[in-house]
Amino acid sequence: MPEIVDIAGLTGAAQEREAMGAEGFRVVPLARFAQGPRWRTEAMRSYEEPLLLWFTRGQGRVTIAGVTQGYGPHHAVFLPPRTMHGFEMRGQVFGTALWFPRACAIGLPEEPAHLRFRDAQEQAELNALIDNLQRELERELPGRERALFHHAGLLAVWLERQIARGQEQAIHTDASRRLAAAFAALVEQDFRSGRQVHDYAAALGVTPTHLSRACNAACGRPASAILADRIHYEARRLLSETRWPVKEIARALGFSSAAYFTRAFHKHTGLTPSAFRRHSRG
Repeated sequence: MPEIVDIAGLTGAAQEREAMGAEGFRVVPLARFAQGPRWRTEAMRSYEEPLLLWFTRGQGRVTIAGVTQGYGPHHAVFLPPRTMHGFEMRGQVFGTALWFPRACAIGLPEEPAHLRFRDAQEQAELNALIDNLQRELERELPGRERALFHHAGLLAVWLERQIARGQEQAIHTDASRRLAAAFAALVEQDFRSGRQVHDYAAALGVTPTHLSRACNAACGRPASAILADRIHYEARRLLSETRWPVKEIARALGFSSAAYFTRAFHKHTGLTPSAFRRHSRG
């Protein structure tokens, strides 16, 4: 499987909409992610759309489905919809983030993939595939939607071939990583439910202690930190991008009361929900 990156690290939903083509494709320079707050990239989150990340310069660490790895130049990461992930950018990172439409039936991979390309020809091929799609996005020509899907289809076939050739870097190679991945998938599905770590551990048939040890081995964080990170990313997103009252956000995220949510949010971020909302809106 893969290694990962996140992409909501622009400065919010507005900038993401600006980069969106009429057909649902989005192409965004990775350098733009550094312009937003760190929680936008580093906290656990997911997207409803498939995402391809292509790194051409720089390095950092990325967590996908509960497993942390390093990334560097000429690494590509593919994330299917609703894959929990987050990443850090060390210094300047360059490359491209490409989102595909939600209902994009072109044969994209069904599992996350982290690929490293050492061969200059392969690097040039991926650059050309992305450039061709971006060029089509930027031009208002007849048949643009059809052309975009053909370009995307070629890219999907190219990714399939690279994975089949063994270019993919193994991620879930041991029991700890497999358990962490299963936990991450459950968290992504149920983080709004109010379930605690012991509930997830029971669902996975292990003890909370065993689950946390596996998560520590896979990504350097206990299960409780992964769960809290996902919940509070969503809380910050809702506070910064919606006008929902704090009590409604608390209820949507499974908290028993607004007061309990406020205490947990302050512990995680150092700010109350109201203070965070004011700060995020300048």
